[in-house]
Amino acid sequence: MYRGRFAPSPTGHLHLGSLVAAMASYCDARHHHGQWLLRIEDVDQSRSHEGVADHIIATLARYGFFWDEPIVYQSQRTARYDAALARLMAAHHVYRCVCSRQKLQGLPKGVTGEPIYSQDCRHLSDESLRNARHFAWRVKVDTPAQTHPLISFEDRIAGRFSQDLVKDHGDFIVKRRDGYYAYHLSVVVDDAEQNITHIVRGADLLNNTPRHLWLNTLLGYPNASYAHVPVVTNARGEKLSKQTLAPMLPDDPMPSLLKAWQFLGQVDPDRGFDTPAAFWAWAFGAWRGFAQK
Repeated sequence: MYRGRFAPSPTGHLHLGSLVAAMASYCDARHHHGQWLLRIEDVDQSRSHEGVADHIIATLARYGFFWDEPIVYQSQRTARYDAALARLMAAHHVYRCVCSRQKLQGLPKGVTGEPIYSQDCRHLSDESLRNARHFAWRVKVDTPAQTHPLISFEDRIAGRFSQDLVKDHGDFIVKRRDGYYAYHLSVVVDDAEQNITHIVRGADLLNNTPRHLWLNTLLGYPNASYAHVPVVTNARGEKLSKQTLAPMLPDDPMPSLLKAWQFLGQVDPDRGFDTPAAFWAWAFGAWRGFAQK
């Protein structure tokens, strides 16, 4: 069975860009007679704001979204991430990194603008790390059998997409110095344990996917199908976000639902809709999927 999900972070209220991603995943799941889940990605409590998760949930309900299982909160799943990290540790796929932020900022930048890690801490001895009070955990992006893993997958929108993890990223963090788990590990564990088969999300996350596929390989998880939808931008060409002061979704759902539908390139409705329920009843059948580049 098709199982999709929408997984917002409670760092800010939903805006049109959020609605586009939610609608794409929701319609694709319902059109294929699948299930659709809601997950609140609040693993980083330092960035989560009080009351925002409740506001996100209330907004989705007002806009007519219905999820098929109880909402999952990442902040309640730390034990699951601990278990995944323990498995990586037992297989010697991770190591402690004590590099400072200042040192990392001086490294060359990769395809996502993040530093390409130079593996300085990979071969440090346990003795040299004995007194380290603050450290991150990094996952190795190569193995003796695969020194330059080229990770490739077929995205339903972007087409064939590949990355050399050694050249493009280097060993990446799965648990931060402050004790919070990184997005890469938490999202991989959650998608696998929730049996997500189809991941539909914003194109700004496309460059993250090869790292997620690498973690799937190391942890023995199956790979999902991916579709990365275009992101909504403002007049300056910036992605809508809290940082770019994107306005929150209005109380009246219908204008924004129709705007999101049109942004996704779907067929224009030949009728008016008084309620979100009426719109969704039509949209699930009218959904025509994604156009590949």
